[in-house]
Amino acid sequence: MTRADVIEAARNVDIVEAVSDALVLHSEGQSILPEEAYLGWTTPEGASARCLAMPGALTTDTRSIIGLKTINASLANPDRGIPRSQGFTLLLDQETARPVALMEAAYISAMRTAAVTALAARHLACEAPRAVAFLGCGTLAQAHASLLLNTLPTLNEVVAYDISPGRAQSFLDFVKKLPGGERVTAKAVDGARGCVAGADLVVPVTTVTQGYIEPDWLKPGTLVAHVSLDDLTEAAVLDADLVVVDDWGLVRDDPRRLLGRMHRAGTLLGPDGEPRTGVSPQARTKQVDATLGDIVIGRHPGRRSEADIVISNPFGMSILDVAVADRVNSEAESRGIGDLLNL
Repeated sequence: MTRADVIEAARNVDIVEAVSDALVLHSEGQSILPEEAYLGWTTPEGASARCLAMPGALTTDTRSIIGLKTINASLANPDRGIPRSQGFTLLLDQETARPVALMEAAYISAMRTAAVTALAARHLACEAPRAVAFLGCGTLAQAHASLLLNTLPTLNEVVAYDISPGRAQSFLDFVKKLPGGERVTAKAVDGARGCVAGADLVVPVTTVTQGYIEPDWLKPGTLVAHVSLDDLTEAAVLDADLVVVDDWGLVRDDPRRLLGRMHRAGTLLGPDGEPRTGVSPQARTKQVDATLGDIVIGRHPGRRSEADIVISNPFGMSILDVAVADRVNSEAESRGIGDLLNL
């Protein structure tokens, strides 16, 4: 299935529901989630590039859903006028292990990422979130805006900041054309702090490698959906009232992400309250409170008060892509979408 095929088949798929069901299965131990394979390099023009290969499987009451996502990216691609990321999602037959579907990965990847944020907002945002701040205005911001306007009916303000003012304006134009876009006030600001100020939901979707969001930027009650790697400072994590991840093992073992580095440094403890093996806790530490799946099924109560500052820091699990791809494939088969490949 091409990207156009995937988008067409996904029109009738509830992506948020698919992601929620997968998170519940994962929380109940009905998943297989190996480590991702990561290959990074520098392009001839000096840009950072990488290739990820991420297998995963889910077991329902009736069958197993097995697949592999590969996603590749170069940070210089937007300057070429093409998306930063591209790849494939592969679904495998449970009995024969043969490929049953091959589809463009970037659309599903972006939408399931946005679906995790939508679920976090549903379960962890303040009672009636009204203002959402987007830091970075590329493809992921558009995916988030599409889902959040649909799933958070109380939203009435979208604030955006991007180092490229033109990209920010293009994003606002996109927002205004969305279903529900007519009910929100959409504006661009000229700085990250001004973008965050007053927001109930903060969505960083950038490529920065050094944190800049400080604790005093966030008003009481803010939910930060920390989608990209390094927008928060360590101080912001330490000051948070609640820290939620999608999978602690993946976050813990990734030295490229803030929470993984904090665990290695002894400033972040796991959900069990334990430091990393061989690492002494620092004088000031923060403990990861729960996984999002635990909150969805009610194993953890989530936000304790309307004034809590909450951080949702997902790793981005392959099982979510596989779950969404499975539903997209079922829809495509029923509607005759896609082309048959003879292997």
